[in-house]
Amino acid sequence: MTEIRATNITWHEGHVKREDRERLLGQKGATIWFTGLSGSGKSTIAFTLEHALVERGRLAYVLDGDNVRHGLNKNLGFSAADREENIRRIGEVARLFADTGAIALTSFISPYRKDRDQARAIHLDSGLPFIEILVDVPVEVCETRDPKGLYKKARAALAEGKGMGFTGVDDPYELPAAPELVIHNDRITPQEAAAQVINYLETRGLLPDLAR
Repeated sequence: MTEIRATNITWHEGHVKREDRERLLGQKGATIWFTGLSGSGKSTIAFTLEHALVERGRLAYVLDGDNVRHGLNKNLGFSAADREENIRRIGEVARLFADTGAIALTSFISPYRKDRDQARAIHLDSGLPFIEILVDVPVEVCETRDPKGLYKKARAALAEGKGMGFTGVDDPYELPAAPELVIHNDRITPQEAAAQVINYLETRGLLPDLAR
């Protein structure tokens, strides 16, 4: 866990409780953490799910890996240390979103189990649901998609003996030990995947009936 370096700081409690915000929104705050290889379709599912939830009158927001690196995490690269810090920051931001009563949808490769477990711990310590979803697609299929051409670059670098630390090629992806949900995204559509997640949220009681 990262140490707090700042001194003379105090946590201030507000007058509005989490339950008040959730009652206002008619939903429970939570973080849905999509993890999987590049090209597995995490972002496509996340944005499809966001749209479906908003259409149902729910407040949801996607924290996408590439998007976040344009701003909050633009000073981070792809070394193991930078990836760890990338996920630590997102875990904290997602927790804040969930604390407002929103449904935070994160789409990150997040290849290391300990980093995802830390994000989970941040939420559990705050009494917030953390739903880890493995978007399980074989690396061979991800390579055929290769929307950014990254697998091709990684294979070429590896052939030259250089390597680029790319997950699934010359850097490991550690599978979740016990994800709440596994989506085989090479077999279904993004809409079907989103429906699976919504069904799970309903069974968990995170989408109570809205007041009419």
